Amino acid sequence: MVELNPMEQLIVDAMKQLGATKDTSIKTADDIMKKCNRPKGVVNNTLVALVQKGVLKRVAREKSSGYYIIGQV
Repeated sequence: MVELNPMEQLIVDAMKQLGATKDTSIKTADDIMKKCNRPKGVVNNTLVALVQKGVLKRVAREKSSGYYIIGQV
């Protein structure tokens, strides 16, 4: 289990509520930002940190990248 700071936990919880738990239901940073009501820069930085920790997977797409939960949290 990975240690998460409060902001990381908030993002993960928002993604769970949005249903971003598998590669067929990815969510963008904008989706997550609206759900957790935090600035986009903060959300983006936290998403990068969560990808580095192995909690999320980033999927590059034409318009915007999407994310989904892969780690145990």
